Amino acid sequence: MKSKVVAIYAFVVVASVAMVAFFIKVAGTVPETPVAIDVGREVPETLFPIEADLEMTRQDGEPVRLSDLKGKVTVLAQFFAVCPKCAIRNGRDLLELYETFGDDPDFRMLCISVDPDTDGVEELAAYAETLGADASNWWFTRTDDQAEIHRFLEEELRFFKIRERTDEVDIASNGRYAHDLDLLLIDKEMNVAGKYPLASAASEEGRKVDATRYEREKHELYERIRKELGK
Repeated sequence: MKSKVVAIYAFVVVASVAMVAFFIKVAGTVPETPVAIDVGREVPETLFPIEADLEMTRQDGEPVRLSDLKGKVTVLAQFFAVCPKCAIRNGRDLLELYETFGDDPDFRMLCISVDPDTDGVEELAAYAETLGADASNWWFTRTDDQAEIHRFLEEELRFFKIRERTDEVDIASNGRYAHDLDLLLIDKEMNVAGKYPLASAASEEGRKVDATRYEREKHELYERIRKELGK
C-alpha cells in the first residue's frame, strides 16, 4: 500500500508541474480582462511586522533564514510538491510574478513547504528546476520540524490554519495538508505589506461571487510591488 501511495505522489508531482506549464501557455492566448480598480479604497501601508526569524533549507541545500530577505521585496507562499491546487491556482501567478520582477536585484520569491516530511531537498530542487526557479531569487524551502513550521505560518505570518487530511485516497490525490493559498507581500523592513487571495478570487466559486476581484487583487499586488521597488 505504501509503495502504491508513493507512486501516486510521484505521478501527482509530475502532473501538477505539467499543469502549471499548460496554464502558462494557455494564459498567453486568452484576451486580457479589463482591470477594475477600487477608486478611493484605503490600503494600509503595512499589516504587521514579522518579529520572529525562521531557519530553513533551500532547494540547493543551503541553510537560509527568513531574515536574510531583509532589504528585499518578497512574495511568500505556502506550498508542497504534491499539491495540485498549488500548481493550478498559484503556479501561473507565481511564474508571472517571477517573469515580471525576477530580474530586479531587490525582488525575491519564497515558497515554504507545509509538508517537509515528504518534501526533502531533492524534491524541492526537482520542483524548482521544472519551474525554472533560480535559487538566488526564488527559494523553495523546508524545515526540520513540521509542527514548528505550521505554528510559524499560522501564528507569526497569520496564514489560515493548516488542516491535515485523514482519508488515504484524498491524501494520495491532494497531499496530506489543506492550506492557505494566499500570497503575502513582505517589504524591505520585514513588514507584511499585504495578503492577496489571488487563488480563491480566480477559482470558479470566486468568479461567481465577484467576477472582477481577481483582476483587482492582481493589479493591487503588482502596483504595490512596483511601489516597494521604487519603480
